[in-house]
Amino acid sequence: MSNRASSSNGVQVGDTAPDFTLPNQAGEPVRLGDYIGKKAVVLYFYPKDNTGGCTAEACAFRDSYEVFKDAGAEVIGVSSDSTESHEQFAAKNHLPFILLSDSGGAIRKLYKVPTTLGLLPGRVTYVIDRQGVVRHIFSSQMQFEQHVKEALKTLQSL
Repeated sequence: MSNRASSSNGVQVGDTAPDFTLPNQAGEPVRLGDYIGKKAVVLYFYPKDNTGGCTAEACAFRDSYEVFKDAGAEVIGVSSDSTESHEQFAAKNHLPFILLSDSGGAIRKLYKVPTTLGLLPGRVTYVIDRQGVVRHIFSSQMQFEQHVKEALKTLQSL
């Protein structure tokens, strides 16, 4: 599936997004590859459910979800929280999009999402086009809403 070997720096703009399957908040398997050819994907990795920054980011994605859908994209959040935690987080914050449980952190490692201060799981958003190519990467632990703005700006330029 990859048209370019991913570098030791992890997934870069221009790379084919590595495929994976993880359980969603209902415990059902979701495969990234199933979206290829159908929709663009905004794949965002975040540190933890029910923390201030992660809740602000998730709610910002929620508030723009219709705009993402209109742009032909699906939003998918990934953290190492359990499916039960995701289910509760999604219900509490009325999140209309998919949350995936990367309990062992294997997908975070596959994408080489950096940690902050070597401890905190990083907050990184990948915009993947319909062909499965990464078009934009935005990494910022503290600029929660900026992840949404960057993703929308990229989708609108595709």
